Amino acid sequence: MHIAITGNIGAGKTTLTQMLGEHYGWGVLFEAVEGNPYLADFYKDMERWAFNLQIYFLNSRFAQVQRIRSLTYTTVIQDRTIYEDAFIFAKNLYDSRIMTERDYQSYLMLFDTIIKAVQPPDLMIYLKADIPKLVKQIQKRGRDFEADISVDYLQNLNTYYEQFVAKYDHGRLLVIDVNNMDFANNPDDFRKIIELMDKELFYV
Repeated sequence: MHIAITGNIGAGKTTLTQMLGEHYGWGVLFEAVEGNPYLADFYKDMERWAFNLQIYFLNSRFAQVQRIRSLTYTTVIQDRTIYEDAFIFAKNLYDSRIMTERDYQSYLMLFDTIIKAVQPPDLMIYLKADIPKLVKQIQKRGRDFEADISVDYLQNLNTYYEQFVAKYDHGRLLVIDVNNMDFANNPDDFRKIIELMDKELFYV
């Protein structure tokens, strides 16, 4: 199976991906954040680096999907999906006039070509988190390049995530509200997630 976790910056995707991978013995693929040559520059000057960053993420995600589908003998859980690149991040950058019309159309042409060769996840998990939760998590992990992320930027992304989830019809979707959860440190919270996962995996 291909399982993917989606959600805004700071929602806890990477942590839950790791924890679920360890719990179920799945292969794990993380988002290309560490070592990303554009991310720090993007948060300092979004207009200059928006197109470069989105192309980098799109290529990275496509490579991950190709790898996942080649591993027919195992289940893989993925941190973030290729759909978010186009329908949330690139769209937000364009609608906010950070990405130009020319760059956005070029990006969509490439995305439309790539998506024809992509199969959706067997299960998509959406971590629903409001702004206070996201800000708290971002501050807690203390990445220097995330220090300048604005609340408005996070709110815009949340709006696009809600729209994306409401219209998602590519496969099974599990929505988990993590606003009052601390699954990384509270075993009871993680157990609740496992119960939800087991129902999706074994009882559907």
